[in-house]
Amino acid sequence: MPELPEVEVTARALRQAISGCVFQGFRHSGKRLRHAFPRAALSRLICMPVLSISRRAKYVLLEFEPGWVAIHLGMSGSIEQATVASQALGLHDHVLLQFGSPAGVPRALVFNDPRRFGSWQWIDRSQTQTLELGALLGDASSGIEPFDPRFNGQWMAESARGRRTGIKQWLMSGSAVVGVGNIYACEALFESGIHPLRKASAISRTRYDRLAQAVKRILQAAIDSGGSTIQNFVGLNGEAGRYGQMHCVYGREGQPCLRCSRPIRRLVIGQRSTFFCHGCQR
Repeated sequence: MPELPEVEVTARALRQAISGCVFQGFRHSGKRLRHAFPRAALSRLICMPVLSISRRAKYVLLEFEPGWVAIHLGMSGSIEQATVASQALGLHDHVLLQFGSPAGVPRALVFNDPRRFGSWQWIDRSQTQTLELGALLGDASSGIEPFDPRFNGQWMAESARGRRTGIKQWLMSGSAVVGVGNIYACEALFESGIHPLRKASAISRTRYDRLAQAVKRILQAAIDSGGSTIQNFVGLNGEAGRYGQMHCVYGREGQPCLRCSRPIRRLVIGQRSTFFCHGCQR
């Protein structure tokens, strides 16, 4: 948490809030996040307009003429609108961004992250001359987007050849498809009837067809519902995501399966709680 739907919800809200705005300044708490804060790079962006706001995997990308500010929300991060640009940073507030809108109305955003696993990185435009943007963001961003037309059962089956890793870990690795985190991997595997420990190479093309469709459907439904709020995530206006109310297995250990009424089980895979139905998933 937050995963692709929450990041997409954030990127869309930022697009509405600051597209075309001019960056006017920032404040940083001085506390270290996952990476060193790119203070020098942001200082150079002052008085420059925001060219675009997009998402790649689980990163929000703010594009300026020299390059991109890549923001990862980590385990507990969120970006909210600040009511007063000059407000003091709260206990878990780490970055305050200030903008001027074309209408002359000042705007401010604050990045809040209690666990400090989030990150802010600078990607210079010159770096993309040799590497794709996804590759610059790390291995977990090297696959294709789940809404890319190329993403289907055939893509997954071919990518999984020779992979002895369990399907859940492989699905979350980002090597074939990006942005499928713990919550939505659990939900997609349940919908497609695949046990999370089954080897990626041991799944048929037909079952991969079902899994690819499940991934796309579930991610889109989560985006449409504002994402899932488990603990900290809120949208730009402080609203919690509603998709958590629709989870079939995630967080439902011991509760009856919505299909077969057997109790939902939990096991730990790759240090992540994994929820599944032993009766429905094979």
